[in-house]
Amino acid sequence: MPSLTTRRRFLQYAGTAATAALGAPLALAQGDAFPSRPIRIVVGYPPGQTVDSSARALAIALSDILGKPVYVENKAGANGILGAQEVRQAAPDGHTLLLGTSGQLAINPAIYSKPGYDPLKDFEPVMLNGVGRLYLVVPAASPFNSLAALVQYAKANPGKLNYGSGGRGITANLAMELLKKAAGLDILHVPYKGSSAALTDLIGGQIDVMMDAGGLVLPQVRQGKLKVLAVSSTARYKELPQVPTIAEQGYPGFEVASWTALVAPAGTPPQVVDLLNKAALKAQARPDVIKASATTGSEPSGSSPRQLREFLASENRKWAEAAQAAGVAPE
Repeated sequence: MPSLTTRRRFLQYAGTAATAALGAPLALAQGDAFPSRPIRIVVGYPPGQTVDSSARALAIALSDILGKPVYVENKAGANGILGAQEVRQAAPDGHTLLLGTSGQLAINPAIYSKPGYDPLKDFEPVMLNGVGRLYLVVPAASPFNSLAALVQYAKANPGKLNYGSGGRGITANLAMELLKKAAGLDILHVPYKGSSAALTDLIGGQIDVMMDAGGLVLPQVRQGKLKVLAVSSTARYKELPQVPTIAEQGYPGFEVASWTALVAPAGTPPQVVDLLNKAALKAQARPDVIKASATTGSEPSGSSPRQLREFLASENRKWAEAAQAAGVAPE
């Protein structure tokens, strides 16, 4: 997750730019026509996942702000690779965007030798959309009520526990591998075709534990179907103040963020990127978008395109090191 100082910078920029945008029309110079047709936001994952929910709330707000329809298209497959490739190949005119995830824009390059795109070269950064955390959860009927209890059992019974994720290499998978390494655990990974399928089996007791984003697991926690043992951020989540962080529970320095960012194809004109940035920042100030972010367990972040470029470079370095430390070799 971005440092507190970095997030404050993002939020300060977002507030200033959004306020300015509220008092000025979002339009290019006279004679230019953008947007001239509906805008497509590509999501590289199935409907119902956290990034999809965020994209739909953002699309509704942008439709109002830009005066043209903005819609979400799900292009799921290969841990988000298909969606990222779709946008990389699109015309660089601002009418096709990607709401990318930390998995697509930072982790995939570390675990795939040829993902078919370079997140630092093939996209124009528009805005950091939201930053959240992952939640370590077990079924409500699980005997484990703390991370310590889970670790103690796993160490006494190597190979007997399993965890699910939405696929190899997504943020949730790599985060669990980092936890396994930090705690010295032998827990089997069961990959699914999407996090929703893994969640269904977790609730049903077919798998023992899972770490995933709030948009997926928090509704089940609120309904009493899951228990939260820990959060992956350095600070506790304000809606679950009783749940300690992983770092607090004996693993100092452990920190994993789940974030989304809006990007356009490389070569998109700077003036179009700037207009999209202002529109997206204005969208983040809307109560319905703020509420949608809270529902997914994340917070709107905001950034300038330059800040997002720097952030993406930093996250790519971090996850390359994390994948190496976790022993995840590119395939």
